[in-house]
Amino acid sequence: MTSHIALLVNPASGRRRAAVTAVRLKEALREAGARVHVYTGKSAADSRRMARLAASDGPDALVAVGGDGLVHQALQGVVDTGVPLGVVPTGTGNDIARAFGSPRGSVRAVAEALLAGRTRAADAVRLRLADGTQRYFLSVLACGFDARVNERVNTFRFKLGRAGYLVGLLSELRAFQPIDFEIEVDGRRIDKPGMLVAVGNTCAYGGGIHICPDADPEDGLLDVVFVEQGPLGRFLRMFPRAYMGSHIGLPEVVVERGATVTIRGKAGVAYADGERMSAPPLVCEVAPKVVEMLDLTS
Repeated sequence: MTSHIALLVNPASGRRRAAVTAVRLKEALREAGARVHVYTGKSAADSRRMARLAASDGPDALVAVGGDGLVHQALQGVVDTGVPLGVVPTGTGNDIARAFGSPRGSVRAVAEALLAGRTRAADAVRLRLADGTQRYFLSVLACGFDARVNERVNTFRFKLGRAGYLVGLLSELRAFQPIDFEIEVDGRRIDKPGMLVAVGNTCAYGGGIHICPDADPEDGLLDVVFVEQGPLGRFLRMFPRAYMGSHIGLPEVVVERGATVTIRGKAGVAYADGERMSAPPLVCEVAPKVVEMLDLTS
C-alpha cells in the first residue's frame, strides 16, 4: 500500500532552511513511492488549522518541518487521532526534536525512517488557559522570569538565535520583580514569592536549558521546578547550571512531580513549546500516551 505523508511546513523557519528541507524531503518521499501533501500556514493559527485539516485526511504521518512552535501547532491536530507525529527540526531551539530523537543522516535517510513508521506513544500536557480554552503542549511551560525573557526577545527587531535569549535574560534582570505565586501540584501547595515556575513533560526549553532535567514524556507525570525569591546575582548564576540540569538541589530550587498543576499569580503571560499562552490562572494536566511520536533517528 502506498504511504500517505502530510508535511506541515513553516517556510520562514531557520532563515528559510525549512522550505529547502521540505522540498528535498518531498522529493525523497515521492521517489520512494509515497503520496505527499504539503501544508503551509501563514501564521501560527493558520498552521494549527492546517494541522487539523491534514490529520482529518488520515495520513500515515503528519511531519512538522520547522521549529518547536510549528511542532506545537501540529500537535493540536494529531492528539487522540492515532496519526503519528514526526519532527524534522529546522528552527532555533529544536528542544522537542532532541527530546524524541533528532533525525540523522541525509534527507533520503530521514524519508526512509518516516516510511518505516516506527513510533513511541508519548504523553502530552492538556493546558486550560485563563479564558477556559484548551491547548496541548509537548515540552515545557514557562511562567515568570523565563517567560518574560521570551516576551522581550520576541520584540527584538533582529533575530539573534540562541544569543538572543542571553541578551533578553540580561535585559529582563534590570526590571524583574519576584512574583507572588500560588501553585498546586496534585493538591500540594507552594504559596510564596518566586522567580519562575516551569512545568515539564520533557526536560528542556530555550535551546537546551535543562530546566526539568528528570522529566520523562512516558511516565504519566509532570515535573515542576519552582525557583524561590532570592538575590538577582545568585539567580543569574543559576542559569549556566540549568543548561546541564545541575541547578536541581540548590536550596532555592523546589522540585515537585504530579499529574495536575495549577498556577496562579500576577506573572504575565506564560509560554509553552515556545509559543505565547495566556497569563495565569493556568491548569496543566498530563494526558498519558495521547500522541504517537515517529522515531526518525535511523
